[in-house]
Amino acid sequence: MLITTSASRIAQHGAIGRLFSALVLIVIALVIGGCTPSGPTFRNVDITGADYGKDFALTDHTGRPRTLADFRGKVVVMFFGYTHCPDVCPTTMAELNLVLKELGSEAARVQVLFVTLDPERDTQALLAQYVPAFNPGFIGLYSDVATTARVAKDFKVFFQKVPGSSPDNYTMDHTAGSYVFDEQGRLRLFVRHGGSSEPLLADLKTLLAAAK
Repeated sequence: MLITTSASRIAQHGAIGRLFSALVLIVIALVIGGCTPSGPTFRNVDITGADYGKDFALTDHTGRPRTLADFRGKVVVMFFGYTHCPDVCPTTMAELNLVLKELGSEAARVQVLFVTLDPERDTQALLAQYVPAFNPGFIGLYSDVATTARVAKDFKVFFQKVPGSSPDNYTMDHTAGSYVFDEQGRLRLFVRHGGSSEPLLADLKTLLAAAK
């Protein structure tokens, strides 16, 4: 009778052990599954789901009113700067041109927007000369001072004048990154200035592939 009871207890302990092991495996599987990314992995800062930078109402360098909806169906790279910028802005624009060249035929599905933070000097005529000089497909955007400030705030872009030798000879301190929207017009990435162009190229390829 004692032997039978001991055997029964051992069997019960074995069953409990097997059940516990099974539960541990289930928990591990759930943890691993929860850590697996559900969306694409980006090289730049992923801001998918951000509650800012949803839209804008500006005028392009041909005089046409523009909103984000005008570029639906394209991946949009949006950079805030100014034409008198001595370094960051022309460097960024030149790098964006190189990235589009690397994309080849897929570059037709990407739109670069240059938003001026200096509407007092950056007239439509000046933007029409400056922006397409980097790439004929690039579009310059501008507005009045108040609207420019509102759009910059909506996109969490900092900017301010830095006085120079005369009232017209000033520079602008400003956020030096770019925003990237997917083809549905959703804000997806923030691209910091100063890195190589390869991460942006990889991310644009990822977004373009996801839209097919």
